[in-house]
Amino acid sequence: MKKLYQLLCCMVTLMFSLNAALAQSDWPSKPIRIIVPFAAGGNTDIVARITAIRLSQILGQPVSVENKAGSGGMIATDFVAKSPPDGYTLLMSSTGPHTVLPSLMKKVPYNPLTDLAPVSNISSNALVLLVNPKLPVNNVSELIALAKKEPGKMSFSSAGIGATTHMSAEVFKSMAGIDIVHVPYRGGAPATSAAFSGEVQMTFANLSDALPQMNGGMLRALAVTSAKRQPQAPNVPTIAESGLHGYEVIVWNGLVAPGKTPPEIINRLASAVHTITREPKFQARMEEIGSNPIGDTPEQFTSFINQEIKRWANVVKISGATLD
Repeated sequence: MKKLYQLLCCMVTLMFSLNAALAQSDWPSKPIRIIVPFAAGGNTDIVARITAIRLSQILGQPVSVENKAGSGGMIATDFVAKSPPDGYTLLMSSTGPHTVLPSLMKKVPYNPLTDLAPVSNISSNALVLLVNPKLPVNNVSELIALAKKEPGKMSFSSAGIGATTHMSAEVFKSMAGIDIVHVPYRGGAPATSAAFSGEVQMTFANLSDALPQMNGGMLRALAVTSAKRQPQAPNVPTIAESGLHGYEVIVWNGLVAPGKTPPEIINRLASAVHTITREPKFQARMEEIGSNPIGDTPEQFTSFINQEIKRWANVVKISGATLD
């Protein structure tokens, strides 16, 4: 009887394993959704929607985009982390919720290293340091000199505590040795408007979002946060070449899945993203919105995220910023 019971257990286990294998081989057999942790219209949302169109064509199933904004991206990230690991619910993750929030808070409801499975880093984009046109500075050196002359009197806006627009300024403050006041807003648009209206003197914003204000003369661009100049604004120098050597902050948008998603599904998704990011039409569209296509492997993306988590943990420690 004991041997019969063991045989039945083996048969049941084999049956479930076979069913799981068949399910993976049939993937995808129904629509896929990509969750965006921010409101519609921003850089992460646009990248997700452009990617979803081609992903649908390659995989042969509808791929929709859903926005679940809130708590700096934490709500959407936690939602995907706790979703079934079957490849049908994905996250267009980004710098803030994946690599910054875990250091800003004593405890987030997900583990960025184990509850999320990196698929591929799709694109990156630079931020730009902007000042109100009435501020008597034309470059980074003059801005730093003015801030040192009037410590604590100048202020900068951000999309909220812990946002990349906030933390990039904290890195700037630390490296420049200046005292400027942080004024958080509810999103990038009001933060940029605050700099334009004169409520604050400066701000960091996504380059793609700031191009209209830059081109219209509403805000003066002093430098970009990337290591190299950006093709969308070739005349704007980098912060590094403006005197703060080694300064670099890049915002990334990458596709991730729930933590225990089968490797076969992860690799198929990564292969599709690799194809998409190499297509001239996709690359041209990324350039239009101020982004640079990447399309790396799951292993490369995992290594990158691990490095980013360590780097931002150090930045947060230096800045003293917290959400608790």
